[in-house]
Amino acid sequence: MSAYFVLKVVHIISAAVLVGTGFGIAFFKWIVDRTGNISAIRIVSEKVVLADWIFTLPAITVQAGTGVALAHVVGYPLTRGWLFGAICLFCLAGLCWAPVVLLQIRMRDLARAYETHGMPLGEKYLRYSRIWFWLGVPAFSSVIVIFWLMVTKP
Repeated sequence: MSAYFVLKVVHIISAAVLVGTGFGIAFFKWIVDRTGNISAIRIVSEKVVLADWIFTLPAITVQAGTGVALAHVVGYPLTRGWLFGAICLFCLAGLCWAPVVLLQIRMRDLARAYETHGMPLGEKYLRYSRIWFWLGVPAFSSVIVIFWLMVTKP
């Protein structure tokens, strides 16, 4: 089995984990926030933060490592064509993801405080939720375009 084949398989699996976990986290977080149920929001928020650390962060790391290794194995420069575009979009998604994780931690902590004090969702939580959502739009759009670039290699 060649190094290229192993790298490609790991790269594809980590892409599936990254996209699947990302969309799953976003879906459940977005849906639960709309319920206004503080207990449910707290529980889902705790699991969302955990899932990002267990699945998303390692997948991002593996994606970057295997992507660079694949380009090296086939002799394709990182600064050329579709690969450079994919790398730029990957960085854009990462620049959106980092504050998203911080917002998720803050929202988790706020949900814990609201639940402890029997309070409804406050404006601060709702503001964080809106920012979280809108940071997800360019992040997920970038990932979809990266998939298109990887498949079509224009």
